[in-house]
Amino acid sequence: MSGSNLKRKLGWLEVILYAGGVTLLGVFFFIRGGEERARQEGIEAFERALQQQSAAVEAVVQTVRPDPDATDEAALPATLPGEYRLNQEQWNAARVEQYVASVGAGGAPPLAVLRIDDLDVAVPVYDGTAEETLQRGVGRVRGTARIDAVGNLGIAGHRDSFFRPLKDIQQGDRIELRTAGGTITYSVSSIAIVEPEDVSVLAPTQERTLTLVTCYPFYYVGHAPKRFIVKATAEHSLAKT
Repeated sequence: MSGSNLKRKLGWLEVILYAGGVTLLGVFFFIRGGEERARQEGIEAFERALQQQSAAVEAVVQTVRPDPDATDEAALPATLPGEYRLNQEQWNAARVEQYVASVGAGGAPPLAVLRIDDLDVAVPVYDGTAEETLQRGVGRVRGTARIDAVGNLGIAGHRDSFFRPLKDIQQGDRIELRTAGGTITYSVSSIAIVEPEDVSVLAPTQERTLTLVTCYPFYYVGHAPKRFIVKATAEHSLAKT
């Protein structure tokens, strides 16, 4: 083979490799965009639920207090959905694919939004821990306290997606739970690793408690054998947002 023919073939190979790389980048950004849209839909559904509840409260209030200049303390103003951002840098690749598949799946709106600013976590909280629920966000463990109630509220999430950042959580870190009733701020009081059978971590409490549950170790092939438990206690009562 002559030198000119070899150079020509190498040139075509470079073009093909370049085109393939551009295509892969395009697919990557398309998938990431779909993930963000799906997750943002959950946040926006929560915001819409707040707005609808606020409108319903206002309608009832006006029937008993028609004064238009009066202040409606029961109204629930919504914040901009754009303040919430999904961080998937630490996610397992399989979880990313499952999240993409959940785009447009529908279902009930979230009960709340959980935020841990120190870990760059902002995630919708749904009711229940079915697999399809945990692909879209985190879930309230049924049988534990209701979102706005006093008691031990359990919230579970996957270790290789939404709750992977919990590996870096520390005592004293703050966790915010924005609900239809307002925002509750919790402070992390303890971190533990337990056996899966140890359900005592979800036992009822007399005070407002938050228990985050995920599998452990965070990086493990197959079903992780332990559970990572984060306990947090409320710093104050519900604050309207």
